[in-house]
Amino acid sequence: MADAAGSNFVHLHLHTDYSLLDGACGIKELVEETARRGMPAVAVTDHGNLFAAANFYHQATSRGVKPIIGCEVYVAPDNRKNRGAEAERSNHLVLLCETDEGYRNLIQLVSAGYLEGFYYKPRVDHDLLAQHSRGLIALSACLRGEVASALLEDKFDQARANAQRLREIFGQDNFFLEVQDQGMEVETRINRDLVKLSRETGIPLVATNDCHYLTRSDAHAQEVLMCIQTGKTMSDTQRMKFPTDQFYFKTAEEMAQVFRELPDAVERTVRIAERCNVKIERVANSFPEFHVPEGHTAGSYFEKVVREGFAARAPQIERLEKEGRLRHSVAEYEKRLADEIAMIQKMRFAGYFLIVWNFIKYAREQGIPVGPGRGSAAGSLVSYALRITDVDPLQYDLLFERFLNPERVSLPDIDIDFCMRRRGEVIEYVRQKYGQASVAQIITFGTMAAKAVLKDAGRALDMPYGEVDKIAKMIPVTLNIELEDALKQSPQLAALRQSDERVKELIEVALRLEGLARHASTHAAGVVISPQPLTEIVPLYKSSKDEITTQYDMNAIERIGLLKMDFLGLTTLTVLDDAVRLVRQNRGVELDLPGLALDDAGVYALFARGDTTGIFQFESHGMRDILKRYQPTRLEDLTALNALYRPGPIQGGMIDDFIARKHGKKQVKYDLPELEEILAETWGVILYQEQVMQIANRLAGFSLGDADLLRRAMGKKKPEEMAAQREKFLAGCAARKIAAKKAERIFDLMAEFAGYGFNKSHSCAYALLAYQTAWLKTHYPVEFTAAMLTSETGNTEKVVKYINEGRSMGITVLPPDVNSSDLDFTPVGDDIRFGLAAIKNVGENTVRGILAARETLGKFSGFFEFCGSVDARLMNKRVLESLVRAGALDGLGAHRAQMIAAIDRAMERAQKSQRAKESGQHGLFMGGGSAAAATAAPPPGDAAGRGRVGRARTSCRRVRGAGVLHFRASAR
Repeated sequence: MADAAGSNFVHLHLHTDYSLLDGACGIKELVEETARRGMPAVAVTDHGNLFAAANFYHQATSRGVKPIIGCEVYVAPDNRKNRGAEAERSNHLVLLCETDEGYRNLIQLVSAGYLEGFYYKPRVDHDLLAQHSRGLIALSACLRGEVASALLEDKFDQARANAQRLREIFGQDNFFLEVQDQGMEVETRINRDLVKLSRETGIPLVATNDCHYLTRSDAHAQEVLMCIQTGKTMSDTQRMKFPTDQFYFKTAEEMAQVFRELPDAVERTVRIAERCNVKIERVANSFPEFHVPEGHTAGSYFEKVVREGFAARAPQIERLEKEGRLRHSVAEYEKRLADEIAMIQKMRFAGYFLIVWNFIKYAREQGIPVGPGRGSAAGSLVSYALRITDVDPLQYDLLFERFLNPERVSLPDIDIDFCMRRRGEVIEYVRQKYGQASVAQIITFGTMAAKAVLKDAGRALDMPYGEVDKIAKMIPVTLNIELEDALKQSPQLAALRQSDERVKELIEVALRLEGLARHASTHAAGVVISPQPLTEIVPLYKSSKDEITTQYDMNAIERIGLLKMDFLGLTTLTVLDDAVRLVRQNRGVELDLPGLALDDAGVYALFARGDTTGIFQFESHGMRDILKRYQPTRLEDLTALNALYRPGPIQGGMIDDFIARKHGKKQVKYDLPELEEILAETWGVILYQEQVMQIANRLAGFSLGDADLLRRAMGKKKPEEMAAQREKFLAGCAARKIAAKKAERIFDLMAEFAGYGFNKSHSCAYALLAYQTAWLKTHYPVEFTAAMLTSETGNTEKVVKYINEGRSMGITVLPPDVNSSDLDFTPVGDDIRFGLAAIKNVGENTVRGILAARETLGKFSGFFEFCGSVDARLMNKRVLESLVRAGALDGLGAHRAQMIAAIDRAMERAQKSQRAKESGQHGLFMGGGSAAAATAAPPPGDAAGRGRVGRARTSCRRVRGAGVLHFRASAR
């Protein structure tokens, strides 16, 4: 029931959970409560940021609540760029967007706060406020505002001066003195002075509550949240906390009662809200300008490069035709290409394709590995012609309309996999081409999920870690499970909640905090490219790693209509690239992975054995079991298994059924001959979304665009949409003389499998990548294993796993050796030499220093010489100990125990020697003295620690607690 008095007050000062670990108001709950009370509007004024603004706007407008976009900014006492003790003090100021211009100005302010003024907090200053004041309404804020803080120090004249300065900046009618009363004695005193100041200056008062949580009962949970933020516990008497439980989303009646002596200040909130009218709308033009050669339009140049690209692909298509392996005629290719070109031009997406084509072309020219395709883009022949993808869509019956549907006008979505190591180079190229100001990565927010929020709250509530960890482990291992569901599914957890008051408190707090934003980070792949400087459209944020991202997340960016792409880093591409390079170096063979024949019996035998350790997408124990049962013999089999190995099909028993059909243990039947042509590849099972589209097209006469809408409706399972689509499908079938009962059964079958249906384009592209990986493992196992080991440098458990996998293939991994090892794992004939960078505590810079010294000397002949030759700035005791224990110095002629004992002396001698050299002096051990230094007798050691390594049998284990791979060697 709406609050009848709700329309008499509007909250203008409020912090959501995007005031990270400070506010406990979830946006959805806030909007729902505002609507329930009948309040006409609500403002969100998070600390220093606009993280929530776009999503808040969307949710509020969807519920009929007027959103007021605002921010409580931090104002530096002098210049926002100043640093130092005095600069740590900043005042608060609430800014509300009155107009669209004000919204744009607030974007500029909060962006500058992070990009220019960040010092503990994102700060602006008065000069910046003056430059961007138009369209903004300012409130003097809480006790940390510059007016109130002066009054706290009994500096009334200074408070007046501060208020007058802010009124001059924002204008006579756009600055208000904010009065608050959260039950603190100091507020009562300050409010009297604010009333007096208002009378003297004519600056009107406005009443607010500094909302940080929704209800009074949330005060305890918010206290815990503050402890999580500050790393304190509830027992700490010095912890930061709110002095009362009044910082909640009060009703209009409560606010009227609190400020019964200042009714105008309460009513004024409504008048301010009425003035605030901002629309966050989609951008008119999503794409940055792509400059085309003179004499061309974007459309004509797009067609030119597509046709040139297709001509470059033509020999491969013609070869397949001559071999009788081409599934469609060349004429069909040419028609499909012309149709796609026309559709892309009609939808005005030519510029988009040119942008993607250009940066992928750059990547390929720079030798940066690019994936064969990802998502539905692999269904486009244009993408194949432009080398955006490497999957021939006609050869595998992939549909363009699944990717780009004229009936469903939305931005194309091409996500690209790049080599993990060099992905950043492509992003930097895009920044340089379209301008630093127009390109940014996208923010993402970590939220307090079920297990994590229990652990966070448990720490804050002073509960022992072991006890909290035990409770957290009672939560079922289900993806994205929520606490409420966990309590229903785990009787043990529910019983503990009832029997233990401390656990009950923990769970109650966790339930209240669950799902709130915890921290901001950079999205792993998302990049936005704008047609104009981004700060004209969205606010920007700078992370602690100096990464510049949008303040709006992926969902908000998409709603605004900006061009968003995923530049994903894929380790498999790095492995493939490294393996090809190692084959070239080790064997003198140049490989062309995209040109591989896809019918290699040895490769499919590897899959059939389940010998897929290290194989992309096929490495898990469950998948290996399925491979052994299924016995794949073609790429289509790998594509199908890729699509099947997901929770839905596994739980639904589809995999067992699929395998039984493949081996003839279950009869494959088709209700209509047309279905056999579509479903024969998948043994009569509707496995792919594309098959749903093909059935609707062939049986009911749907255009492929309409069929894509049907596919989407089945996925969403909305009753009204499904009823309409069912009627249309049955009518189409009737027009083609298909019996009504058969048509109904087929529609029901499609609807049933649509929930499991997977994007064939994506599955096919990743099956191709898996095939390439398996081909290398089959034909060049040494180089492949070396590349796999290098990719897992730093992950000791994975390194041990792949060393053991190499051993099972007859490959010996030789111990690390400073005289033989490289940075990475490297093939040595049919063996692999351990890479120095894989030794824990030995960083890449240190290894490069070792290699540089080795190149100068030719070979290290002793321990002291090694220590004296490598730049002492790169070597410390911990590094040397790790090298010794890993066996990397065994070839220097001393026992490991002796070297460990001599480390301090060797390092001291090396540092003195290098300092003397740098100062131009010649010490005793410079010049010809190195041999003597190297052979200086180390202290006696345990002979059992000695490890002389030449061509040796080696065993590898992990040293407990150290993460160091320890090699034991015995000479042959």
